[in-house]
Amino acid sequence: MTHNTPLSPRPLRHLSEVHRRVLTAAQLRAHGVTAAALTEQCRPDGPWRQLLPNVVLLHPGPPTSEERLHGALLYAARESTPGVPAQPTAQSPHRPLYTEAMITGLAALTLYGFSATPPLLSLDHVDVLVPRLRRLRSTGYVRVLRAPALPTPRVVTGLPVAPVPRALADAVAELKDAQAVRRLLLEAVRGGHCEPAAVVKELTQAKLLNRPHVVDAVDSLLAEGRSIAEDRLYRMVHEYGLPDPVWNVDLRLPGGPHLGGLDAYWPDQAVAVELDTRAPRQGHRQDDDALWSEYARKREHLERLGITVVYITPRKLRDATEQQAAVVRTALMASGDRDPAAYVVVLPR
Repeated sequence: MTHNTPLSPRPLRHLSEVHRRVLTAAQLRAHGVTAAALTEQCRPDGPWRQLLPNVVLLHPGPPTSEERLHGALLYAARESTPGVPAQPTAQSPHRPLYTEAMITGLAALTLYGFSATPPLLSLDHVDVLVPRLRRLRSTGYVRVLRAPALPTPRVVTGLPVAPVPRALADAVAELKDAQAVRRLLLEAVRGGHCEPAAVVKELTQAKLLNRPHVVDAVDSLLAEGRSIAEDRLYRMVHEYGLPDPVWNVDLRLPGGPHLGGLDAYWPDQAVAVELDTRAPRQGHRQDDDALWSEYARKREHLERLGITVVYITPRKLRDATEQQAAVVRTALMASGDRDPAAYVVVLPR
């Protein structure tokens, strides 16, 4: 058998280009390649090479980055039916070729377009996420990571890829360089890939917030997240034609106590906006509950004084800006139907 000899009467035209170059031993058997023929093709000077256990590269020489990724998924995926699996469709791009497996970690972040991650070919290993109960070992360049329940993957360049927060947690777990961790977390937020709260949730579940260099990076992440949310709030007000508020102010009763800080306040309408940027951390649930209780007390106190308080999360500002602008506009328009608010002193924060 030579490299150009057809594998079997069954052609490979139904496979995508990369899947003509990387196949499992089971897929090759389904195309009529016997075990003896496979061994012959994969001899040291042969036209094929074994990329991973039961995964074959159908050309000599090193694999491309695309072939490495597809090979990793073929190794880790569970084949639901024997033989050659059906091709992906527009409605289900990664099934059933790669069931119960997805790319995560640094390789996933590189696929998402992160600039702070190495090129795919320079990665020593590719992380693949599988269910916890799968009996599968890390091998070759594939590192197997496990999850009690797999997240819903995103499809990037035709591959199932873990959501950014999960991929970040898996990448951070192996990084000891504080600057590298900080760059990844900040790029995730600055690039609009996800919100800080989602990242902190995944880091918490991965039990990574007991590492000082990760905690420091998270502090920078939360500060960056608030700055971005404040900018989005500013743009929302102006892009949707809302009246100009006073920004970042403290309210006090005349000669009385401090009422709290606000991100935006419309004195004539007695309407306030506050960004809810809470991000619960491992071991800080009580602190988070206390912060929410403080939010609730502040809101109740202000509303007793006739001030309407609108809380907006950074995610809603990003994903539903028009809707949030409508909420604020409605509150401003309804001010004429309410009793006048108590007089308060407005001070810069």
